[in-house]
Amino acid sequence: MILIKNGRIVDPVTETDAVRDILIADRKILSIEDEITAEDTKKYIGEAITDTELEIIDAEGLVVAPGLVDAHVHFRDPGFTYKEDIYTGAAAAARGGVTTVICMANTKPAVDNVDTLHYIQQKGEETGINVLQTATVTKGMQGKELVDMELLASEGAAGFTDDGLPIMDEKVLLEALKKAVELDLPVSLHEEDPQFVYQAGVNKGDISEQLGYGGADRTAEEIMTARDAVLALHTGASLCIQHISSKNSVEIVRTFKKLGADIHAEATPHHFTLTEDAVLKYGTNARMNPPVRTEEDRLAIIEGLKDGTIDMIVTDHAPHSAEEKAKPLGQAPSGITGLETSLALGIKSLVQPGHISLMKLISLMSDNPARFYRMIPEGIAEGAVADLVIFGENENWTVRAEDFASKATNSPFIGWELPGRIHYTICGGKIVYKG
Repeated sequence: MILIKNGRIVDPVTETDAVRDILIADRKILSIEDEITAEDTKKYIGEAITDTELEIIDAEGLVVAPGLVDAHVHFRDPGFTYKEDIYTGAAAAARGGVTTVICMANTKPAVDNVDTLHYIQQKGEETGINVLQTATVTKGMQGKELVDMELLASEGAAGFTDDGLPIMDEKVLLEALKKAVELDLPVSLHEEDPQFVYQAGVNKGDISEQLGYGGADRTAEEIMTARDAVLALHTGASLCIQHISSKNSVEIVRTFKKLGADIHAEATPHHFTLTEDAVLKYGTNARMNPPVRTEEDRLAIIEGLKDGTIDMIVTDHAPHSAEEKAKPLGQAPSGITGLETSLALGIKSLVQPGHISLMKLISLMSDNPARFYRMIPEGIAEGAVADLVIFGENENWTVRAEDFASKATNSPFIGWELPGRIHYTICGGKIVYKG
């Protein structure tokens, strides 16, 4: 049993922003009141409990929020477990205040079959958090033939995505979207037309020219976003534009939302925090697909978050080994780790400058992604499953590689001082991280 005292509940589901005590027992929130004492526990469970059976968390001055839901992570398992595995990925999530993750399907083998899906689901159940798994849209992520979407859905696939690769054949995608509507499951798309990616990972612009590097043009994302927004409108499918990076892509999504498409978009902390010159300072740790772009793009993403055009903040947690990231810019893999810094960067880049409220941030990082993946958020309410994060909104901490729970430390934010120190993550009524 856990008693959280004097915490400021910030919960977009119940629209609560107030200091309350929370009593947790048997995975769920038993009571929320202005004050609950240790002696009060008897009236809730019918018998007195000992000091060893009750853990009291003093949350005075801290925020208590619903556990975060990261709808875009790569745990690299099976196939690339030297980078990350399901256990270390889950530990990194817990350290970042994340109680539910949606894993992408570009493992090896890819999640285009039931055996691989079950393997990940079973290992996920052995972690302290909720690990959900997507399936690919196409067999082998080849973009040519659809997987058995109905079978994979019946076995618990959370949605469908070929993340890491675009689906170039619109006929194949059209059929996938029609099937997804029948199954009432979402489809998430990586939007980069290779025709406009001259060298991956860096924005095509001033910095790429300075480096003599081909770069990836905004057009690569925009042309695919526009096509797939039309298909979403045409089919009625629930569609997400993943890790949006371009100002024009934001405007395309905004327009198609107005037209009635069930279209959504993700933004990552690195895309609303960094700009293309980050690659000059951080090298391959700032190389990612799609790349971080200009200040104009960054501000457009923030505006999209403010007005609801972009309705999810995700990490695209993409761990790589130090040896891989030590390669030259043109040879190193793209991607950064993100689970352990996402909440802090949201506070630093969005809340502290006054772009959005803390309540809005929690909605973008918990409520909205859960709903997109067909979960029903319960929030912080009596009877709800106790998935919570407890953190100091303005309490600074320093990002140190040696503190990461992830196997990987490929982050441009190493050494940064950030707000939002996480004290506890609670999942299913159990403390899964204590900092």
